[in-house]
Amino acid sequence: MTRILVVDDDRKLCRLIGEYLGPMGYSVEAVHTGPAGVDRAIGEKWDAVILDVMLPGLDGFDVLRRIRARSDVPVLMLTARGEEADRIVGLEMGADDYLPKTFSSRELLARLRAVTRRAVARPGPEHVGPEVVVGPLRVNIASRTAVLGDRPLSLTPVEFDLLASLAKARGRVKTRERLLEEIRERDYDVFDRSIDVHISALRKKLGDDAKEPKFIRTVRSAGYMMVDPAAGA
Repeated sequence: MTRILVVDDDRKLCRLIGEYLGPMGYSVEAVHTGPAGVDRAIGEKWDAVILDVMLPGLDGFDVLRRIRARSDVPVLMLTARGEEADRIVGLEMGADDYLPKTFSSRELLARLRAVTRRAVARPGPEHVGPEVVVGPLRVNIASRTAVLGDRPLSLTPVEFDLLASLAKARGRVKTRERLLEEIRERDYDVFDRSIDVHISALRKKLGDDAKEPKFIRTVRSAGYMMVDPAAGA
């Protein structure tokens, strides 16, 4: 069974999620406050966490921040009105995906399958594979680790997928649509700003500057491209 933790104070919604996902092979447990969400999320092994923004005790962003300090479990955020500001903040803090609370059950299942599929396919650290090297940046696809110089990078699953995709295609433009297709594994909205948010977060961790990029260059009206900081291409 795929274990899902739902952190939401709407008990009826939690029950409905459990009733829908149960027959699909998911074991769903729910807690209803922010502090309880933190304790359960980092204290047990989950395949994914569904996290509401509005929670008593601690809001969803605080809960996410504390989870990310200890765990890279996939997190699917719920926003009451699907407001863009909430989605952007959540993604910047390390959420893997988001849904407005008006989601359909089919969309919830599709998003969950996408984020849990990536996590299940992720090999453990004992699997050592070839690295993609871009100047001082080393990206190990097999172990899903990245090192800049001698400093390991702490990346969310989506950030790593983006970095790996761009690094493997060094010198070639990747469109936003293509990147979304690769990391989401679902139908996507070509106007979805989530790619830009994740790229911004990734640049910060690389110490990169969008105006004078060392690693990730924005190609206007096209997408993004990884460049070698030494060669400039």
